[in-house]
Amino acid sequence: MSTPGAKPVLVAWSGGKDAACALERLRVDPAWRVAGIVTTVTQGYERIAIHGVRRALLEKQAARLDLPLYEAQIPPQASNEQYEAAFAQALARARARDPALESIAFGDLFLADVRAYREALLARLGWHGAYPLWGENTAALARSIVNRGYRAVLTCVDTQQLDADFCGREYDDALLDDLPASCDPCGENGEFHTLVYAAPLWREPIALTRGERVLRDGRFQYIDLIEA
Repeated sequence: MSTPGAKPVLVAWSGGKDAACALERLRVDPAWRVAGIVTTVTQGYERIAIHGVRRALLEKQAARLDLPLYEAQIPPQASNEQYEAAFAQALARARARDPALESIAFGDLFLADVRAYREALLARLGWHGAYPLWGENTAALARSIVNRGYRAVLTCVDTQQLDADFCGREYDDALLDDLPASCDPCGENGEFHTLVYAAPLWREPIALTRGERVLRDGRFQYIDLIEA
């Protein structure tokens, strides 16, 4: 747990397993005090961008974490400039609440170009990045996530990299066994995205039911997850 001298940090929260694992790492590290989560939400759809998860489930996650939620709200088909402006506004709201904030953590694993983009953006905004999972073996990390008691569902699958039937499946040992060798077991290349509904530090799981399946842009298979 954090100590009196711990540095406050936000967590870039996608609702998925890597963000949840990164947050847990920070919460058990006495050097850090997790001060909130930041999530990009698409207006109109009212869902987590890219992952397609309903805002209601995002709010449930924040409640389980007992952390403030800061939303970067973007329009559909947002430009990069619109995203960056919304992200900057969310960081500013967090800093207004906790003036010592200057760091934000990401669940990135190995994509150097993504990290370089984040670092450049954060430098312009006067923030610093933290990467608790960076460089870890993703096969080992995937098994550890399952064994640690995380429970997640694949909410979106890129059908150019993975069969659509994986969408809606539990992220568990059986799924990891079934993934093709071309697929990163953590989905770091965008093969799939997840929603965590139970985690080691949560009071209780979120009960889910699976709803409509939708293919978007002729490529991305989504499943609508609804609170039971």
